[in-house]
Amino acid sequence: MSPTTSRTANAGRLVVKVGSALVTNNGAGLDLAAIHEWARQIAELHHNGKQVVLVSSGAIACGMQRLGWQKRPKAVHELQAAAAVGQMGLAQVYESAFSAHGLHTAQILLTHDDLADRKRYLNARATLTTLLELGVVPIINENDTVVTDEIKFGDNDTLGALVANLVEADCLIILTDQPGLFTADPRKDPAATLITSARAGDPALEAMAGGAGTQIGTGGMITKVLAAKRAARSGADTVIASGREKSPLTRLATGESVGTLLVADTLPMTARKQWLADHLQLAGKLTLDQGATQALRQGKSLLPVGVREVHGDFERGAAVACLDESGREIARGLCNYGSSEVRLIAKHSSSDIEDILGYMEEPELIHRDNMVCLHEK
Repeated sequence: MSPTTSRTANAGRLVVKVGSALVTNNGAGLDLAAIHEWARQIAELHHNGKQVVLVSSGAIACGMQRLGWQKRPKAVHELQAAAAVGQMGLAQVYESAFSAHGLHTAQILLTHDDLADRKRYLNARATLTTLLELGVVPIINENDTVVTDEIKFGDNDTLGALVANLVEADCLIILTDQPGLFTADPRKDPAATLITSARAGDPALEAMAGGAGTQIGTGGMITKVLAAKRAARSGADTVIASGREKSPLTRLATGESVGTLLVADTLPMTARKQWLADHLQLAGKLTLDQGATQALRQGKSLLPVGVREVHGDFERGAAVACLDESGREIARGLCNYGSSEVRLIAKHSSSDIEDILGYMEEPELIHRDNMVCLHEK
């Protein structure tokens, strides 16, 4: 087993994304045999101790088939109507397929705004983590019944990457109707060869990727390459493989090379710390006492007892800066409480939170996993 293929074998938490062309057999209707086969493979992974989140396209395509539409409509309200009709069919089939293996499923409909909003981001992450711990298979789709401009090319490839970031997955597996990423479009260039392994985010990969491949699916290989680049930011590798090959998921889980492996060249926590440090807009500031400052520099979480002052108004899940007594920023992270709550519990022990607020979300203001300490200059 090579070092690269062993990465997929060692992955404990997986996000699997299946495209519309696979789910609907290129628009002919839901491919029940394929869906039941994916459920069988995911059940096998589950019984081997792996956690799997399934991101499924196909609601609009399924709705089109149920409504008897031969051509994908352009009007947003018609796309939303097709999604509403098709989502019922998808949910029924997936529940039936997984229940045959003794697994429960949960339907989660998301928009990109849900993951951009910090409060909803935290709630979605907590829900998904709980479902995985309960042994449930979450099935996620874009909430096409309410979104407008989000119904666009490659949407669920991007959603798959966002979910991989959200649950801190080890690997994103994108199942498509192509064997993987080629050096050129194999439908046009007979000399094109399959890329078995490369670095996620390599600019050369984007130059190799083409446009959308089918009228049913809206994403092309370029969206999958960009999804791999996004997933790599949280340390997740990405595999692009054919969903029509025999048992691609279970083969990948044994370390076999299937399709194209795009390796994240950053460790998960390093990537997460980079994201916290560089890509969040600060909503407020917390001035800490000397003890809390020292604790953060030792890699510990921030507790309310160490907060002296609260600056700004922010909601739960917002990004805030942590300042030492001289006003120098020493860390930043996602706060588990809003500013009005922090003002009430500041300088108090975590054991007092429930008495003061009437509830306790978390004992920490900022957990060390959601914080990055900044190097002194």
